[in-house]
Amino acid sequence: MCGITGIYAKNLAGKMHMINLSNATAQIERRGPNARGVWMNDFVGLGHRRLSIIDVSYNASQPMKDASGRYTIVYNGEIYNFKELKEELSSKGIEFKSTSDTEVLLYAYINYKEQCLSKLNGFFSFAIYDEQENSLFLARDRYGIKPLYYLNDGDKFLFASDMHSILAYGIEKELDKESLFTYLQLNYTPAPNTMIKGVKMLEPGQYAMINGKKFEIKRYYKIEYNRRRVNKNHNSYEQQQQHVRELVEDSVKRRLVSDVPLGTFLSGGIDSSIISGIAKKHKDDLHTFSIGYKDEPFFDETSYANLVAKKFKTNHTVFSLTNDDLYEHLFDILNRIDQPFADSSAIPTYILSKKTRKHITVVLSGDGADELFSGYDKHSAHLKAMNGGSLNTILKTVAPLLQYLPKSRNGTLSNKIRQAEKFGNGLKYNQANRYWAWASNAPEHKAMQLLNDDIKGQIIREEYHAQKSRLLESITSENDFNELLLADMQLVLPNDMLRKVDLMSMAHGLEVRVPFLDHHLVDFVFQLPVSSKINAKMRKRILQDAFKDMLPPELYNRPKKGFEVPLLKWFKTSLKSMISDDLLSDKFIASQNIFDLREIRRLKKRLFSMNPGDAQATVWALIVFQWWWKRYFA
Repeated sequence: MCGITGIYAKNLAGKMHMINLSNATAQIERRGPNARGVWMNDFVGLGHRRLSIIDVSYNASQPMKDASGRYTIVYNGEIYNFKELKEELSSKGIEFKSTSDTEVLLYAYINYKEQCLSKLNGFFSFAIYDEQENSLFLARDRYGIKPLYYLNDGDKFLFASDMHSILAYGIEKELDKESLFTYLQLNYTPAPNTMIKGVKMLEPGQYAMINGKKFEIKRYYKIEYNRRRVNKNHNSYEQQQQHVRELVEDSVKRRLVSDVPLGTFLSGGIDSSIISGIAKKHKDDLHTFSIGYKDEPFFDETSYANLVAKKFKTNHTVFSLTNDDLYEHLFDILNRIDQPFADSSAIPTYILSKKTRKHITVVLSGDGADELFSGYDKHSAHLKAMNGGSLNTILKTVAPLLQYLPKSRNGTLSNKIRQAEKFGNGLKYNQANRYWAWASNAPEHKAMQLLNDDIKGQIIREEYHAQKSRLLESITSENDFNELLLADMQLVLPNDMLRKVDLMSMAHGLEVRVPFLDHHLVDFVFQLPVSSKINAKMRKRILQDAFKDMLPPELYNRPKKGFEVPLLKWFKTSLKSMISDDLLSDKFIASQNIFDLREIRRLKKRLFSMNPGDAQATVWALIVFQWWWKRYFA
């Protein structure tokens, strides 16, 4: 895994930006601390930072050329079936000079062009320049595990693994108002948009080609889901379990290929425990890593992780953190965020990655299982909403009254009231809008209230609604739960969960592999009926049942805890001055001319009251945005 960047100049004005290639490459150094490479001709430049995983020799360095010198590649990711592809290509007479997957990918493209993408099993973003055709081909993996930003204007085309690198080319920066409005709801900006107008992200399962002034994007992959096919699935539940187990085991085994030390994240939950248990079968000296919370015992799950580590006899390491440890890394994390991203679980992810990187270079994680198999509280809520009942009718009626009761994420009763209010309000919507509401941190009207009249007037409502409709296009009916999971795979997984892991792990040059996102497994799971995944008593049903005999019994059907970063505590102590006197001060808000000053004052008042509700989440989103805005716009 590495970091990539590049420029394709269309004219002399675009060529002027090529002087920034070296700086743009330096911006992705943390993604690839082992080596640096730059290649240029008159109008094209490619930059690469290498994290050496497969074939750590000089022969695998990038940018890499083919034997003819016509094609040049920069690549970020891992192709797990590269050895099989190498045999296939060798039979065509191709001779390889390295044992790397990079060279295999390069020749796969040369021989099969864009059709090579359907042959790849792995995660990636890459660019290949064809000097003879003067064309640049780019692609991103099926589920968006690896990022790929780009900017295309009349003078140039830029691309990079993160926004820091794109901005290093000296582009003009303009805030994207529709993205800001969406961010205030979701805590992140869904691809293809970003917070900088004109800078886009290639979406998961897409490739792009630029040739002169011509630029086009096409989709090569979409999750296979057909409601009729699911309804005709007559395999028994036992047969389904067996196939899920085989696919997961095959996926983990493929992802153990590495020429550097490798281990797994082990949270104590079902997903990472399954990955760790399978990995141990094939790797005797497996290292596992957990994170614990000294000051938050309710969220500390290291006892379960220790059970799993003991059962499988792994070399287990626990990093036990205090709230001070979390706070200590806060500003480093804010500096690493390349565009506003307010999922606060990024904080422990950053620390876990930092500490794990001191021991190993590659780690397997359980990410993707919750979206794929139905593991979140909101999934249970959706199932209840779809099944109806008298309780739903009552909650829908009393939801407006719950706004007057104390609500907070930091207390058991007050959190239940918060959840009941959100559930009751969600029952008023159709399935698509209910999904959006429950995937959001703040409803549309509250997000809009935060913005001043000037910014509200600049938001193009048609663009916002078109983007929202496209993100929800998989939800076509009122009673198909699989469509909700499909929406999660297309919205939450790539834009929140995977982006978080990529940002926080690559800040330390740690490669994270995700076995649950093998496309053979994903496509099979979307052929299964909802009852195999979730019912009123159990989430991730088939996954838990398929591996029940392998794991400690204490893990079976155990409630998901997650972790709440103590934001409210910080806001009322360590960060109070930064909120009141700096980032959300009257002076700064007024001079910035983005947010409504009166609404920010009301928000701060609610935050410091006895009934903060969800104010802490909104304030955190604003802090992340303000910190980023000051760096690039102030």
